[in-house]
Amino acid sequence: MAVKYEAAVQKYEAKKYSKAIRLFEQMAPAFRGKPQSEKMFYMYAQSYYKTEQCYLAGYQFESFVSSYPKSEKVEEAAFLEGLCFSKLSPTYSLDQADTYKAINKLQSFIDTYPNSTYLPEANATLKKLTDKIEKKYFEIAKQYNTISDYKSALVVLDNFVSDFPGTKYKEEALFLKLDSAYKLAINSIPSKMEERFKNAKMAYTGLMKFKDNTEYKVKADQMLARIEEELKKYEK
Repeated sequence: MAVKYEAAVQKYEAKKYSKAIRLFEQMAPAFRGKPQSEKMFYMYAQSYYKTEQCYLAGYQFESFVSSYPKSEKVEEAAFLEGLCFSKLSPTYSLDQADTYKAINKLQSFIDTYPNSTYLPEANATLKKLTDKIEKKYFEIAKQYNTISDYKSALVVLDNFVSDFPGTKYKEEALFLKLDSAYKLAINSIPSKMEERFKNAKMAYTGLMKFKDNTEYKVKADQMLARIEEELKKYEK
């Protein structure tokens, strides 16, 4: 085992990571608890990371952090653990399980090591991931308006703005809420028109309160003119 370990270290230090991995894989099951296991499992994780095998690297760094909490390498390992899972994060339209895992790992790292030298990169990576989640939920909300499911659009858009109060998509989301409320009203049965036109007017007010010079102002004002024209029919 000692000979194999020395050979693996030599491969690792020579940056022949794929060859080192083959040796680490052979040693790993019997190596836990041995004096040099901490160094070996760190190199094992790094070898996967250096060869861009992010899933396996993430798993090994996760295991390292758990097994060697007092290691001088644990801070770096915790950061790279989160970074590995962030590299597995797919495009926003796909399932975001790995994105959420990366977010949790990076947030845990930031909370645990607030003075880390890795903090700027951790924060930047975390922001990219949270922006991706935000975009996914906005596109879902937007889709309800696109397919003319206006009742659902109103609910989902409200939830989106509530869940992401500082979102860069807020102006568009508020306009889509107005558009959905307006189209729901004009396509309603007579008994529901008054209430729905009032709701549409409230949606207009919400958009203007957020940004009175919105890029959607021309369209919004055209809708308002029709809304007010319709509401006059219900005045006593």
